[in-house]
Amino acid sequence: MFVKTIMKPVHQSYTADVNSSLKEVLELLDQKNIEAVPVLDGSIFKGMISKEMIYESFYKNSDQQGAEAFLQDTSAGETAGYEDFCITNEEVFERTLPMFKGFAVLAVVDDNRVFQGLVTRYDVIEQFESAFGVKKQGIRIAFTSEESEGRIERLGDIIKNYHENVISLATFDETDKLARRIVLKIEENDNIEAFTKKLEKTGFRILSVKHV
Repeated sequence: MFVKTIMKPVHQSYTADVNSSLKEVLELLDQKNIEAVPVLDGSIFKGMISKEMIYESFYKNSDQQGAEAFLQDTSAGETAGYEDFCITNEEVFERTLPMFKGFAVLAVVDDNRVFQGLVTRYDVIEQFESAFGVKKQGIRIAFTSEESEGRIERLGDIIKNYHENVISLATFDETDKLARRIVLKIEENDNIEAFTKKLEKTGFRILSVKHV
């Protein structure tokens, strides 16, 4: 899945202009109940600005100037940072994950840094909920498999032979690099016990079976 498939387009994105005062930015953040927005020069992404950055800038640069005057006289462009806090719309959405440590929103740009839209932390969480089938009830089977050629093919054959309806399938690295953890969620049926026994006989080690 690509970033462009989950991003909010420009007309649905909240942004600040480089010439907007910090007072205007704070008003926007408060009104929309958000913590940060991209700062644009026309349509060009220049960086991010957040409440925390504004407060930090005030304490570092205001001298004896009052808060009201500082917020009115200082522009978003002067305070913006994190110029590289953006991603292109052709990137896979997994690349967004490490970038959400500092902000709940991420700017999407083209190769010329023209602003294309936003990806929010909520958007990414929704995609993971979908990937894990969180919103659909079923049987969650967690098991491990040795790293070997054809293991997913073997798993697919078992699923097919037992006519299981798959809701989601995900794999994870184990601490032991020779093993891999697999989480399979299938629709509830009457042959779960036989299915899991077949997995074990085929070399998969069952960790848990839960109705979720």
